[in-house]
Amino acid sequence: MTAASDMMGGRSATTAPAAIELRGISKAFGPVQANRNINLSVPKGTIHGIIGENGAGKSTLMSILYGFYKPDSGQVLVNGQPITIADSQTAIRAGIGMVFQHFKLVQNFTVLENIILGVEDGALLRPSLSKARGVLKQLATEYQLNVDPDETIENLSVGHQQRVEILKALYRQADILILDEPTGVLTPAEADHLFRILEGLRDEGKTIILITHKLREIMDITDNVSVMRRGEMVASVKTAETSPEHLAELMVGRKVLLNVEKTPATPKAPILEVRNLTMTDIEGVERLRGIDLNIRAGEILGLAGVSGNGQTTLLEILGGYPPKGSKVGGEIRMNGAPLPIGGRGCDAAQRRRSGIGHIPEDRQVEGLIMDFAAWENVAFGWQDAPEFTKGMLMDNAAIRADAAAKMERFDVRPRNPNLAARNFSGGNQQKIVVAREIERNPDLLLIGQPTRGVDIGAIEFIHKQIVALRDAGKAILLVSVELDEILALSDRIAVMFDGRIMGERLPGNTTTGELGLLMAGVTDTDHTPENAGIPPGTAHVDDLPQEPV
Repeated sequence: MTAASDMMGGRSATTAPAAIELRGISKAFGPVQANRNINLSVPKGTIHGIIGENGAGKSTLMSILYGFYKPDSGQVLVNGQPITIADSQTAIRAGIGMVFQHFKLVQNFTVLENIILGVEDGALLRPSLSKARGVLKQLATEYQLNVDPDETIENLSVGHQQRVEILKALYRQADILILDEPTGVLTPAEADHLFRILEGLRDEGKTIILITHKLREIMDITDNVSVMRRGEMVASVKTAETSPEHLAELMVGRKVLLNVEKTPATPKAPILEVRNLTMTDIEGVERLRGIDLNIRAGEILGLAGVSGNGQTTLLEILGGYPPKGSKVGGEIRMNGAPLPIGGRGCDAAQRRRSGIGHIPEDRQVEGLIMDFAAWENVAFGWQDAPEFTKGMLMDNAAIRADAAAKMERFDVRPRNPNLAARNFSGGNQQKIVVAREIERNPDLLLIGQPTRGVDIGAIEFIHKQIVALRDAGKAILLVSVELDEILALSDRIAVMFDGRIMGERLPGNTTTGELGLLMAGVTDTDHTPENAGIPPGTAHVDDLPQEPV
C-alpha cells in the first residue's frame, strides 16, 4: 500500500495531519470477516475514492467511521487525534457527515424541517426554523445547493433530495463528508452537477470520501483512490497515476473487460410489437402518449431517458402489472399474438407464459421478497414449474438445489441459499434476480437498470449474459439511466421524453450529447409515418442487417 504521505493529489499531506486515519481496523460478523487490518489515510481538502466489489467491506468501513458499528480492533484518528466513535452523534460532533445511498429523509416534512431534525435548539421550533432558513440560504448560495426550503421532500426530484442530504451534513458543520454510491439514482446531468458541488466543497477545504463502483467517476472527480477486495485494503494510489483498467484488475483480482464485446446484430422476426400504447394514471395524468416499438429476435433495443419520463410505466405494462387505477390503450403483440393490456388476464403470470422475462428496476420492491430466503426468491413466478413440484406440493429440495447452482454460476456472495434476501448486498440481490430471469430462457427479456449498484466484475458478467441471450435469438428491451451502458449494449437506441418516443439512433451514429438533447425533448421535426417518430437521417429497424427466419 502506498504511504499516505505520498498521496497528496496536488496538496501537501505532510503539513497537516490527515483528516481521517484508520489504523489496523478489523470487523467480523460471526464467521464473516468484513474488514481485516485496514489502514487508510485521507488528506485534508481532497476527494478520496474508495472502490471495491460488492461485499468488499467498503460500507462496513464507512459505517465504523460514522459510528454505526464498533471495530473489533484498530484505531480511528480525526485530524490527528484518536477518537472512539460510539455512535453517529459522536461522528457528527467530530465533523463527519454521511450521505447514504438510500436517503434518510422524512417524505412528508419540508426541506427545512428535515434540515433541523435532531438538532433543534429547543422545544420551540420557530427559532430553530428561522435560524436554519438563514444558514440554508447561505449554504445553498455558497455551494450551488439551491433547493426550496418550504417544499416537501416527496415533491422533490431525487437529485434535489440528495442536495438536502448534503445540506443536512453541512448544517451540522461537517468538514468530512462521506457519500455512498451518490450517483446510483441520478441522471447524467444531475451527476455532473453533483461533481461540481463536490469540487466546490473540496476547494473550500472540505474532505470528501466517495464510495462508488463507477470507474469513470473515480477518474473524473477524485484526487486519490483506495481499493478494497474481500475485506482488505489492497492499494491506495494517486488517481492521476492509475487507469480504469488497473483499478478494475485491483478490485477483482484479474483482468476485466471494460468494453462490451459483441458482434453486429442479425435481427429476425418481430418478437414484440407495440402500437399506439397510451396510459393515463388514476389522477388523470397521461403517462404514455402513443408509444410505437418493434423488437426483433436477436437484437437489443436500448431505451434511454431521464428517470420519470415513462420508461418505468412502459416496463410495468409490458410486464403485466399496469399501475392501479390506470387506463391503458393501444395494442401489444408477442410473437404475433395479442396480449391483454389491462383487466382480466393481464398479469405477470400471463406474461411469463407468453415468453416474457422481467428484471424490474427496483429489485427490493418488485424483484424480491426481502424477508424470504434466496432459494425462495429464485423460484418466484416459477414455483409451479414441473421441475419444482412433486404432485400437488412444491419440491423444496429441488428448488434449493436449483438456487445453489444459479448462485454458483452467477457468483452470488455469500453462496448460501438459506440466507434471507435482505442479508445480501444490493449487487448480490441483483444477481439473484438476473439469474432467475435469464436462466428461464425467455423470448423477450425486459430489463430495468440491470447493473444499478453492481460492482465492476458483476457488471462484466451481466453484460455478457445479456449479449449471449441476444445471440441466442432472443429479443431484449433494455432500460438504463447509464448512457454508457445503453451505448455499449444496444443495437438500436430509442429515447423517451414526457411519455413519448422522441427518436431512434444507432449507437455508432450518435453521441451522448445528441442523446442528451433527445432526453430533454429537443428533436427534429420530421416524423415520417414509416419511421414512427425517427428523425431524418437516423436508422430505422429495417436498416439493420437481418436473416431470414
